[in-house]
Amino acid sequence: MGFVFSIIGSIYQRTRIGIGKKDEKFGYISRTGDFVIQPKYKTAKNFSDGLAAIEDNGKWGFINTKGELTIPATLDDAKYFHDGICVVSKDKKWVYINKKGEVQKAPDTDKIYDFGDGVTFIKQGDKVGLINNKMAIVLEPKYDVIKSFENGFARVKNNDRWGIIDNTGKVVVEIIYDEVGNYFKNVTWAKSGTAFGLVVGGKFVAIDGADKIWDFLIQDLTYARKNDKIGFIDLKGNWVIEPKFDKAKAFSKNLAPVLVGKKWGYIDLKGAVVIEPNFNDAEVFSADGLAPIKDKNWGFINTTGKLVIPTQYGITAGGIFSIFKDDEKGFVNGLARVKNENKWGFLKPDGSVLGNQWFENAEPFQK
Repeated sequence: MGFVFSIIGSIYQRTRIGIGKKDEKFGYISRTGDFVIQPKYKTAKNFSDGLAAIEDNGKWGFINTKGELTIPATLDDAKYFHDGICVVSKDKKWVYINKKGEVQKAPDTDKIYDFGDGVTFIKQGDKVGLINNKMAIVLEPKYDVIKSFENGFARVKNNDRWGIIDNTGKVVVEIIYDEVGNYFKNVTWAKSGTAFGLVVGGKFVAIDGADKIWDFLIQDLTYARKNDKIGFIDLKGNWVIEPKFDKAKAFSKNLAPVLVGKKWGYIDLKGAVVIEPNFNDAEVFSADGLAPIKDKNWGFINTTGKLVIPTQYGITAGGIFSIFKDDEKGFVNGLARVKNENKWGFLKPDGSVLGNQWFENAEPFQK
């Protein structure tokens, strides 16, 4: 390799474009590692919503995936587009702009927030509400806390009680609980007094003996704790795998990592150990059917437990510059971000290195 790349960008949905550095200038690379937008920027940010912020002579503007400047570099600072709206600093004041660079007049708010799931927050005094990307109020400020939206739903808090709303402001889980989890297929876990259980069809169903429940993620069951042991419950609150493991992680590909003694292995949906606990650590299986497992370093197994990529790499979830919430360890969208002798690169499922290149820094390719 005639020069050293330093990748500090993520890949955004349809664009599949990352950031690469050559000769102290930033450009954008494809999944092959080739530049699709030549390196000419002092600083550059990730693509999101089809646009990326770039710095030119101390000012920020936006380019499209062809490298065309669509919003002139006249801004003091810029974040990321979501739902057609971006938070930028213009004339030393944070404002919203659309994809034409036009400032959008928002309702009064004490703070400007990023968009997501079609809405963002407005804060007036001690209360929080919602507006949409047309700058119309969806929900008048009435809650003490609204957490980030996930798949159209958010946890909300009032008077030390928690519930869940959707992105229209409609309450889908009453705001009466001490704690609530994420909203998955119209179900959430919750704590009511000292009892842990599920809210199903608006009714709280206590889980016998449970003193902690984790969020539902991929499959229709999640892990819960009883008497210091971990088992699995379904969406109706039934123990489908009795609590008998020291630790556990989520099911994916009908397999879940579990800790038995000091080693990790994998169980099936009946709770039977089908990949022996021989690993120092283990993560959930990706859509590619591979899971990171750790000996001294990390490698990957397939769903039969066969080691298909040797344990010689370092891995972490996400990266320094990643802006996405769904960062995972292991394979994401067909590539895994790994570290090898202080260099970063991307592995393909067959174990080969993307572009046969290692970088000073790398960010995960995103969904």
